[in-house]
Amino acid sequence: MEQELLEQRHEGRHYTPAAIQSNVLSGLTVGIVALPLSMALAIAVGTPPQHGLYTAIVAGIVIGLCGSSKVSISGPTAAFVVILLPITQKYGLGGLLISGLMAGLILVAMGLARLGTLIKFVPYPVTVGFTAGIGLVIATIQVKDFFGLPIESLDGSYIDKIITLAKAVPGMRPEELAVALLTLACLILWPRLKTRVPSHLAALCLGAAAAWAMGSLSGHSVATIGSRFHYIIEGLSGSGIPPLLPRFVLPWEFPDAAGAPIGMSLSLLSQLTGAALAIALLGALESLLCAVVADGMTGDRTEPNRELIGQGIGNMLTPFLGGIPATAALARTATNIRAGGTLPLSSVVHALFILLSILLLSPLLAYIPMASMAALLLIVAWNMSEIKHFGHIIRAAQRSDISVLLTCFVLTVLVDMEVAVAAGMGLAGVLFIKRTAELTNVKLVSNGELKEHPDLPRTVAVYDVNGPMFFGAAQKALHVLTDIRKEIRLVILDMKDVTMIDTTASVAMGSIIRHFEKKGIALVISSLEPRLILGLRRAGIRKKIGKLEFARDIAEGVQKALIMLRPEQPPSSGRLLS
Repeated sequence: MEQELLEQRHEGRHYTPAAIQSNVLSGLTVGIVALPLSMALAIAVGTPPQHGLYTAIVAGIVIGLCGSSKVSISGPTAAFVVILLPITQKYGLGGLLISGLMAGLILVAMGLARLGTLIKFVPYPVTVGFTAGIGLVIATIQVKDFFGLPIESLDGSYIDKIITLAKAVPGMRPEELAVALLTLACLILWPRLKTRVPSHLAALCLGAAAAWAMGSLSGHSVATIGSRFHYIIEGLSGSGIPPLLPRFVLPWEFPDAAGAPIGMSLSLLSQLTGAALAIALLGALESLLCAVVADGMTGDRTEPNRELIGQGIGNMLTPFLGGIPATAALARTATNIRAGGTLPLSSVVHALFILLSILLLSPLLAYIPMASMAALLLIVAWNMSEIKHFGHIIRAAQRSDISVLLTCFVLTVLVDMEVAVAAGMGLAGVLFIKRTAELTNVKLVSNGELKEHPDLPRTVAVYDVNGPMFFGAAQKALHVLTDIRKEIRLVILDMKDVTMIDTTASVAMGSIIRHFEKKGIALVISSLEPRLILGLRRAGIRKKIGKLEFARDIAEGVQKALIMLRPEQPPSSGRLLS
């Protein structure tokens, strides 16, 4: 039975008639899920909803065909909201699109530099801290439309947002809250029916029907996409989503925060560099994490550097068609896999479905209530928040990991994502160095522990050196050698367990040798790998510095030590790396 399932899965990865049919159906399923999400996420970052749809179209086709993963679905994602919203508020749509273009270039450079494999070294507390912080910020932003609060724009820091929301509570509109609660209840309860109709579609249809009925029967109108957003394109004006194909427009011709074309300048590029780096890093992390999860579900193996290049190409092209930054979306990818997607064809079909929806269903999309979109994003925020994992780390992890988690979480919420990314990775790096340094030590070996040479004279000291000798550990480990007994005339360093020696450790070794030379102490380095001895030689550590010998193993080291203590005898015939 298992063999048959494996054969079916393998067959599904080729363009057979059955696989094509399965991927077309899965692409349509994902398209139904991605359609409202793409609009909601575009609204969340401060842009009209059609720009989220344009993103899903271009990224779905380009990244689906250029990336390494066969089943990942790319488009606008909730992870980007915290980064993109401040950019839109400060630089307008034009600044946002230019940032996405720059991030695409960075992603391609990361892929070409083969940095994709480094993403797996991002610590788990850092990832959970980011996602939990992003989830809280997204949820906070949705409070305005969920309760129908009379707020023009939700700007400023997180504390400013909370204060603005609190002041607007007396103006809450019950009809907006009723539609939001009805949509939220449907999103939560619908999956229990075990139907193939996605909960997103059912919830938004129910919300739109409730809003229409409320407006018709009670006269209390509910804000919708059609009432909130308007467009004027090529002489065509209207409300909601323009029923037109995405147009090719240079990103710097889109408006800034004041409504004028933003233009292009070195000053603007330098101002947007930090944001572009944050978008690229978070996009790389999200896409590769998504690929890892997808590989676990399908048995495929994604090539990380090619995936980064595909993501970069997609983000370089989407701004020219009005698309915001994109990356692989885990929820849509999982939906694709469960629906039978095995080929990039499903990503292309999902993009074409959204394109046809723009052309054919725009009048209907205008009826979707803003309160329903807020409810949808609240579910997205909850799923992103990783509440269970966040709580588990707080309860069970080491204090250092908890510190990293809370630092990333607090900075994401209270400051911004760029600072949180830098601080989180910096903290993680420091903790990694600290923990690795703790693995390195230099221990004095008593003569009784040397079974083959228990009768070494008291003037000989043997030290066992363990672990990597790098800048974080070298000074601490080798400091032991500066405080040895006065009667010691020769030191043997057993370095068979040393895996690396960097420049800092080489300098420290040189200092130790000179320190021994001043005290008249000889040194034998035994069991060190030839490549590491070569590195020491390049750093200037040779036999001519003090009384220094190299030995293949501890036995030869002891032999050379005894000879060095009796200088009147001829040197040993066994020569190694002299």
